[in-house]
Amino acid sequence: MKNYISDNQDMKSEFEKSENSNTGRRSFLRNASIGGLSLAGFMSLPIEETIAQSTSKVNRLSNPSDLKITDLRTVTVMHLGRPIPLLKIDTNQGIYGLGEVRDGGDKRYALMLKSRLIGQNPCNVEKIFKTIKQFGGHGRDGGGVSGVEMGLWDLAGKAYGVPVWMLLGGKYRDKVRLYADTHGDTDIEMIKRKVKRRVEEEGFTWLKMTRLFNLGQGTPGSYMNTKSRLLTEQGIQGIVEYVATIRNLVGNQIAISVDHFGDKSVNNMIRLGKALDPYRLAWMEETVDWETPKLLKMVTDSIDTPTASGENIYLKETFIDLIDSHSVDIVHPDLATAGGILETKKIGDYAHEKGVGLALHNASTPVSFMANVHCAAATENFSVLEYHSDGDEENAEWNSLATKTDKTPLVSKGFANVPDSPGLGIELNENAIKKLLYPKDKGFFEPTPEWDDWRI
Repeated sequence: MKNYISDNQDMKSEFEKSENSNTGRRSFLRNASIGGLSLAGFMSLPIEETIAQSTSKVNRLSNPSDLKITDLRTVTVMHLGRPIPLLKIDTNQGIYGLGEVRDGGDKRYALMLKSRLIGQNPCNVEKIFKTIKQFGGHGRDGGGVSGVEMGLWDLAGKAYGVPVWMLLGGKYRDKVRLYADTHGDTDIEMIKRKVKRRVEEEGFTWLKMTRLFNLGQGTPGSYMNTKSRLLTEQGIQGIVEYVATIRNLVGNQIAISVDHFGDKSVNNMIRLGKALDPYRLAWMEETVDWETPKLLKMVTDSIDTPTASGENIYLKETFIDLIDSHSVDIVHPDLATAGGILETKKIGDYAHEKGVGLALHNASTPVSFMANVHCAAATENFSVLEYHSDGDEENAEWNSLATKTDKTPLVSKGFANVPDSPGLGIELNENAIKKLLYPKDKGFFEPTPEWDDWRI
């Protein structure tokens, strides 16, 4: 590509040549253009139309350097049986950013940060994050910081007129692969029907089976010793039979992950892992608590099936311990706990340097989902993102909450399309949200002046 200077030199040279010939001059004016309108056209237009044409592609939505945060508002919806607070960060220029506190979290995790946000330029995302990250923690405690961080990136993208993935350094992929969760069903025939629909009709190429200790006879007692909370021999055999059934149903081309064993003991997880090795699973998830990386490593080193962990970990520092020790084969952060979009990308980038994979845990509305999509697009070693909605009614409810500004579907054939529109690339559907309001909190993005004061 030519640079700006050489382009102007070429144009100047062409113009000088044209001065010697009326024909050349007319040709130059006809061919030269600014903003899609030829110079000859400019010369024939009234001044008002000339100005309108020449500035037609200028973004009037925002002057990023003068952008200031003026309010933080919330609305809490019910989805997947849990309250999920959505965030709206308002500014002095009318544009706003959308974020989300992790499912089951409290809106106050975000509102307590408001006094640190008021008057700040939201485009200073990392600077603000470093100010507020001290107020987050593992599990749902990380939901406020992470949700605000999502909203800041949405605002920055809108202010500059570019998608979030571009602000993160660009994208590695145009589509983000999804894995479908089974929600812990216990009826094997129902599971088989659901799996067939997921693969044959909905186009998913990756599945995850959850709450395996409830399978078989359908009661935890048949699979676990109720006093010790350890899997029985019958339980281990039942899980193996279940996985074998699903593998035989979908063949070897579909990836399968497994989760929720009820048992966190090292020896039993090694026994189970060895029994599942022949079925070539994508990963066994959370075999042992992430707080004990040495025990996780014992399981990882003893089985051939990859291991994954991380959905409740806040910030990169804790992931570094898991990654450096190779306690797991795959880190599995939930962006709405880990610290938001950029922190999750940093986790993935660090894992990539150390030869560890990245998958993203997610059980959210389309707001956090799209934050994950942008992060996944911009992170090289990303493999798959969780998609938690299921069934026609639940899918319709989930899809109704937001619309992509490029008018493409949120999900199609087991993939999410990475948007090119500014920010996260979605707008909320007010009517749909009002139908799903949390019964204990019916507010809809009301002002929150009580959280304006700096309290600590």
